[in-house]
Amino acid sequence: MRSLVPADWSRAAWEILREEAESIAALAGELRLWTAFGSLHPLTPPNRPHNSLFIVSDHGELVARYDKRFLSHTEVSYLYTPGREPLVFEVDGFRIGCALCVEANFPPLFDEYERLGVDCVLLSVMVDDAPRARVAQAYGTLYCYWVGYAVPAQFSATVPSGIVAPGGRWLAQCPADGQPALAVADINLDSADPDIDVALRYARPWRRRAQDGL
Repeated sequence: MRSLVPADWSRAAWEILREEAESIAALAGELRLWTAFGSLHPLTPPNRPHNSLFIVSDHGELVARYDKRFLSHTEVSYLYTPGREPLVFEVDGFRIGCALCVEANFPPLFDEYERLGVDCVLLSVMVDDAPRARVAQAYGTLYCYWVGYAVPAQFSATVPSGIVAPGGRWLAQCPADGQPALAVADINLDSADPDIDVALRYARPWRRRAQDGL
């Protein structure tokens, strides 16, 4: 019978991870694209690393890092150190929050982002799980913000990556063919789309007033 033991992070190829991160940041600057990518953030030993999303500006500069706050039993027992704070960053006045994988199971996190006034939450998931995508749609419905839902390409046959509009409708999705792809959608706070307009102008303010007892 095998027993689990804490990961030996001294064996991780930290220099290679750093080189890959720097390469992604440089390419983001060349392409003039804001970019979010997942990686590990090392802490001073014997502390375990954070499981993180790194945010790179369209100038290729690292501007923020989100450290996953809610961990699975295996992660918190053997792999990672949990983060402590939400992350909200702005792109051209558009406020964006971040969440990772199992955090989809914690509605208070997504309610917190609504209270922080985000326009979109980026939810990156490493799981082949159709219900997780339905949860992402539910957050778009409940909190009336956009949700960027990202999964590895090999899981796309179940539910591919995509963009959920305020109100819960998929605006765009990648092909469900197991191949790398991009989902692209216009995100406009002044959208004339009836569903989005109702969600932003009426449903979201009403929900907040109702929750505050007003």
